[in-house]
Amino acid sequence: MSSVPVAVVTGANKGIGFAIVRALCRQFPGDVYLTARDPGRGQEAVARLQQEGLRALFHQLDIDDLQSIRALRDFLREKYGGLNVLVNNAGIAFKVHDTTPFAVQAEVTLKTNFFGTRNVCTELLPLVKPYGRVVNVSSMVSSSALGGCSQELQQKFRSDTITEEELVQLMTKFVEDTKRGVHDKEGWPNTAYGVSKIGVTVLSRIQARLLNEERKGDHILLNACCPGWVRTDMAGPRATKSPEEGAETPVYLALLPSDADAPHGQFVSDKTVRPW
Repeated sequence: MSSVPVAVVTGANKGIGFAIVRALCRQFPGDVYLTARDPGRGQEAVARLQQEGLRALFHQLDIDDLQSIRALRDFLREKYGGLNVLVNNAGIAFKVHDTTPFAVQAEVTLKTNFFGTRNVCTELLPLVKPYGRVVNVSSMVSSSALGGCSQELQQKFRSDTITEEELVQLMTKFVEDTKRGVHDKEGWPNTAYGVSKIGVTVLSRIQARLLNEERKGDHILLNACCPGWVRTDMAGPRATKSPEEGAETPVYLALLPSDADAPHGQFVSDKTVRPW
């Protein structure tokens, strides 16, 4: 079993994920795994980094597929005895003018962005070693979407005692409400992506709380972050930040020094803790 530290970035063959891997290859003192659904694209991305003189390793990961997540989990456990840095970057978004029915957008978006990310956490968080760092890539849209929720929903999402089960029930209810055409009436905003990222931010708050309760002595720091509006396939060419600039906050959180005890359980943008 290797004693080398190991970092894993999900959804990393392009965009912000790729930029995060590139930065970690330069700064992280260990093995960096670029993961992607498509092995061809993943290997291509690793080869691109190699041409820059950087060494990333590839492992297949489709966060929509529990078997794929568990294969990665078993690999990390056997080869490294765990994990030091996890960056949950994988996510999808429909284009603004996409004509796909909203209920379908809601189901597809939450399946990956919330439920897929949650499954990765469920399988991989127990593997995170002491002084490990976990970064869940959320979005500023989670804040604006929260503001578009009813007061009742806002209270639930801001609660310091909400459980993972309650959060899952709320995310499931959103999808069901869109199918029944009542999501407006039920106090939800008109953004499936925004609701999925509310889920990621709140999940991060819950996970950090559980780490405090169950593994306080392990000094693991877990946060949600917003990379900003970044020029990617997802956000389009008019966005204000380059992928490298978008990677700055996730990389900062992934590389928090071992003597740091904060931020933890926070929503961070431009390396600054934001109110939730």
